[in-house]
Amino acid sequence: MKKHWNEIQPVDLYTTSLQGVLHETDRKILTLLYQPLIGAKCFSLYMTLWAEVEENRLRSSGSSHYHLMNFMDINIQEIYEERMKLEGLGLLKSYVKKHGDSREFVYVLQPPLTPEQFFNDGMLNIFLYRKIGRAHFLRLKEFFMDDQVITNEHQEITKDFQDVFTTGSLMDQEAMESSTTPEGKRLMKTAENSGLPLNSEEFNFSLLESSLRGVMIPKQVLTKPVRETILKLSHLYGIQALEMKNLLLTAVDEQDEIDLELLRKSARDWYQLEMNEELPELINRVQPAALRSVSDAPQTKEEELIFYLETTSPRQLLIDISGSQPSQSDMKIIEGILFQYKLSAGVTNVLIQYVMLKTDMKLTKSYVEKIASHWARKQVKTVSDAMELAKSEHRQYLEWAENKDKPKRRKSIRKEKLPEWFQKEEDPAPSSSTEDEDFEKERQLLEAELKGTRKKEGEVSRDGKDQ
Repeated sequence: MKKHWNEIQPVDLYTTSLQGVLHETDRKILTLLYQPLIGAKCFSLYMTLWAEVEENRLRSSGSSHYHLMNFMDINIQEIYEERMKLEGLGLLKSYVKKHGDSREFVYVLQPPLTPEQFFNDGMLNIFLYRKIGRAHFLRLKEFFMDDQVITNEHQEITKDFQDVFTTGSLMDQEAMESSTTPEGKRLMKTAENSGLPLNSEEFNFSLLESSLRGVMIPKQVLTKPVRETILKLSHLYGIQALEMKNLLLTAVDEQDEIDLELLRKSARDWYQLEMNEELPELINRVQPAALRSVSDAPQTKEEELIFYLETTSPRQLLIDISGSQPSQSDMKIIEGILFQYKLSAGVTNVLIQYVMLKTDMKLTKSYVEKIASHWARKQVKTVSDAMELAKSEHRQYLEWAENKDKPKRRKSIRKEKLPEWFQKEEDPAPSSSTEDEDFEKERQLLEAELKGTRKKEGEVSRDGKDQ
């Protein structure tokens, strides 16, 4: 994975551009709906870039990232991380142009989704619900709603243009030429958001289409909105092609079309039944800045490793280690660590690397979860702490790895560990030679006594019979 100093430097220039005119409603949407998901720093970066664009303009003047660092009081690494969050949620598009050794960036701010788009998105609304809870979620939804004014009893009586105006000849060549936008310029327009940028290659649509043919559903039902919804549900809940086919069957209506709302509900029910968990959360894909120990360019190999683990997502780490896309089973193991045991991304990376290096590049669910549970109880938060704990508990973890491969045998009696204060100090043991001599003497005396006792018992028994 590329390091941030290869991607961005404080001396690099940048210009902010708007995809379209932003309004006061966009600010409210960003503040109330997006800020809980992206955090205060990321929200501040968006608003700062927006503020640099003057009113009635679509671009700002150029400036260096030093200016942005001083203005927001954060370092270049944090700017890079928060920029990626904005990109991931479809709020920013970044472009770069190189001039020799220097670079010039253009940051194009994208508008947020409209409230209607957001609450019907299928991903962002789920993340927000899990983040703020049902009560506040419904309050926000009510904030962006209003009463319907036009009812079924109203009849539209609006006049058309030609009913109101008369025109002469409209073939005015000069007017048409004057209305043409010159090259390199653009006219003001209302901004529109195209939705979350998701990679369609992560879902096997070919397998889905072939499986639908087996149940007599034409692939024409997979319209663009349906495909976008499938992609979001697959990413959100980890649903694969064959599982998605079954969910699509439950969402087909009388017109042989896919009911998107019913499909979302089926996917939600499947996830909660399959995983026995609440709805998924939007989590940091890399180690949070507050839990990092290497904030600047690393100087040693150990610092380079720590920095890599702190700035790499668990999924990217699996790709880097194996050289290929991670399997769905591996991703489910990693997601379980992040969600169930609440380990940070950097600590999860240490766990992945340790387990794969010690178990011949295999991720075994029971073994991974056993170590993850241990680290969760130890409240391991940083990469450095995870590495130290892995070193100190190395022998114990190896025993766990060996025991998981052994066949089950007769259950042995476990010797309980006792606290130090429970242990009593014992007298030092005598030397082995002295102990052997004393034992031999006691044995001989005991044998003599036993012979004498048996002889007397025999005599008494005979006397009793004679009488």
